Amino acid sequence: MTRSKDQLKKYRAKRNFSKTKEPKGTKSTKAKKHIFVIQKHAATALHYDFRLEIDDVLTSWAVPKGPSTNPKDKRLAVMTEDHPIAYAQFEGVIPKGQYGGGQVIIWDRGTYRNIKKKDGKLVPMDQCLKNGQIEIFLNGKKLKGGYALVRMKDKKNWLLIKMKDTYADARRKPTSTQPESVKSGKTIEDLKHIERKGGK
Repeated sequence: MTRSKDQLKKYRAKRNFSKTKEPKGTKSTKAKKHIFVIQKHAATALHYDFRLEIDDVLTSWAVPKGPSTNPKDKRLAVMTEDHPIAYAQFEGVIPKGQYGGGQVIIWDRGTYRNIKKKDGKLVPMDQCLKNGQIEIFLNGKKLKGGYALVRMKDKKNWLLIKMKDTYADARRKPTSTQPESVKSGKTIEDLKHIERKGGK
């Protein structure tokens, strides 16, 4: 599926790469496996950026409350612009005054596989995206198991829902009990402290 002639045009247009260390995404970097990343982002409002590698870019949603392991929770997921695959490695501070200014940590990451079937056959991921019905199995550091992304009638907003399986746990609160980065072990507060001190 080709969503546009340049899927990252909107991403690049929003950023001044002479001021931010975010990857430019000038080259198409194909992931060896289907990857996902969830970045905790303290921008104007704290949220979690849920990103899936689809069609050589990271298809992205902003999830205000973050992912849940409780199937009863239906978390709002607002679709945002596609990001380059290299963004899955990004952690740090986006300067104030820049788009999305604030601290970013890699809250979780790993690989995923498509589990959406119709008539006994897997529906290709690009078709799932087009249909607004995504079902995936996450193999991350913090999150595992089935998750569904379902597009709402307004076409922009989606719902992120934990599917019922052995990894579902209504008692677990991963966003509260595991606030640290799986890359560095740092928290958003750690980055804020380092920024105040003028360090790295």
